[in-house]
Amino acid sequence: MKIIAIFAAVIAVLVAVVVVRARHIGTKAPSSGMPAPDFTLNSQDGKPLSLRDLRGKWVVLYFYPKDFTSGCTVEAHNFQRDLAQFELKNAVILGVSGQDEHSHQNFCAKEGLHFKLLADTNYQVSSAYDSLLNLGVGKLSARHTFLIDPDGVVRKNYLNVNAGQHSAEVLNDLAQLQLLSAPAKN
Repeated sequence: MKIIAIFAAVIAVLVAVVVVRARHIGTKAPSSGMPAPDFTLNSQDGKPLSLRDLRGKWVVLYFYPKDFTSGCTVEAHNFQRDLAQFELKNAVILGVSGQDEHSHQNFCAKEGLHFKLLADTNYQVSSAYDSLLNLGVGKLSARHTFLIDPDGVVRKNYLNVNAGQHSAEVLNDLAQLQLLSAPAKN
C-alpha cells in the first residue's frame, strides 16, 4: 500500500512540474510587429526550406507536438481542407515538429497532406519561437501558430490553439489582416 501511495505522489509531482512548465511556454514568443526569426529546416522531401525564401507570401507557421497523434492529425486535416483558400490569399502553410523528414513523409502520405512539414529535430526553431515544451524526459513542440506577413513580420500569434477550429480561425484573421493592409482606393 505504501509503494502505491509513493508512486502516486511521484506521478502527481511530475504532472505538477509539467503543468507549471507549460504555463510559461509562449511568454517570450514573437508578438505582432516583431520580425519573425529566420530559420532553415528540411521538409518531408528532404530539401531545405528557409523562411526568408518565402518573402512576398504570407506564412502560416504552425508548431505541433507529434505526427500521427489525434489532435495533430485533426489540425493538419483542417489546414489541408482549407489549403486552396490559403493559396488564393497568397499564403503558405508550414508545419513544424520534432520528428524527422521520414516521419513527416509518412504522415503526409497517410493523411493526404500537400503542404510542407518541417523537421525541427534539435528543437532550435521551436525554441526560437518559444514553442518548446520540455517534459524533462523528452521534448515536444507546443501547439502554437504564427501568422507572418510578406515582409517577414509576425502579424498574429496563437498560443492557445483549438486544433479542430484553428485553420478556420487563421483563415479569417488572414482575410482581416489583408483588408487592413490593402492600399486605399480613391
